[in-house]
Amino acid sequence: MIRSLILTAVLFVSATSQAAVTINGSGSTFAEPIYTRWFSDFQKKNPGAQFNYQGVGSGAGIKQLIEGTVDFAGSDDPMKAEDAAKAKETVLHVPIAMGAVVVSYNAPITGTLQLDGKTIADMFSGKITKWNDAAIAKLNPKLKLPDLAIVVATRSDGSGTTAVFSEYLSKVSPEWVGKNGKTVKWFTGSLGAKGNAGVAGLIKQNPGTVGYVELVYAKENNLPYATVQNKDGKFIEATNASVSAAAEGIKKEAVESNFKISITDSAHKGAYPISSFTWMLVFEKMPKEKGTEIVKFSTWALSEEAQKIAGSINYSPVPKEIRAEALKAIAKIKLQ
Repeated sequence: MIRSLILTAVLFVSATSQAAVTINGSGSTFAEPIYTRWFSDFQKKNPGAQFNYQGVGSGAGIKQLIEGTVDFAGSDDPMKAEDAAKAKETVLHVPIAMGAVVVSYNAPITGTLQLDGKTIADMFSGKITKWNDAAIAKLNPKLKLPDLAIVVATRSDGSGTTAVFSEYLSKVSPEWVGKNGKTVKWFTGSLGAKGNAGVAGLIKQNPGTVGYVELVYAKENNLPYATVQNKDGKFIEATNASVSAAAEGIKKEAVESNFKISITDSAHKGAYPISSFTWMLVFEKMPKEKGTEIVKFSTWALSEEAQKIAGSINYSPVPKEIRAEALKAIAKIKLQ
């Protein structure tokens, strides 16, 4: 009897082990908090798969996807043509959420700091070196600005957050044209750290510092961040609503670009200027076992339930019309 029970238990563990599928992903730290939350919620309902995600930066995630060491990648910057050409299969860009890159800082300023594109560009070029610089003072006549040196904090790794931020800079400053990308040659003297968490840490630990991080990281670390002037001359705070506004009415462009679309420096009313989609990069042809689970998860991620979860932790929902088109693309994934 005991031997029979042991045999039954062994067979059960074996069957359970065989049934569990492990899905590995890596990439964007911009999207790491939402993947962490989503995987936790999804696996409670779908225990047949174990999802693992490492926030190593969009550049590293794309590299690992190409090399075949992960099953999907997270990125806030679409794959370049040369990277896509190296992949073993066509890569689908699934727009799973939207977020904001904010200009966060550690300076004794009481009140809401207002910045425009040129001033931000000059701060991150090393041209503006003091918090009470005339350009900042002009935009903030009601604020008492400190006579404090500005320390610039940036990403040291290949980063989708950097790609979004530097793309914005290239649209608002002629000096940044052609200098944007996942990696940027910052001026001598700037501080660098890996990941959004690393940059948030630099800002928090160093008085006078200004840096760029995804909104979630500024919120989690209680870091202040500036409102940013849009094309209408309005100073816009990064919120779920202002990020969503940047993606209004772009269904046609999104579909035509296979969802690889930029929404930085949007002209839409009330749009936060440094907004972006974040994409789940998956192969259009996948092994059946893992592919089935990836399709199930990405389909759920675009559901109303999952998008509401995203909104609850300071990401913005993808517009319904774009989600509908992305679901059509997911449905065409071939499982072999």
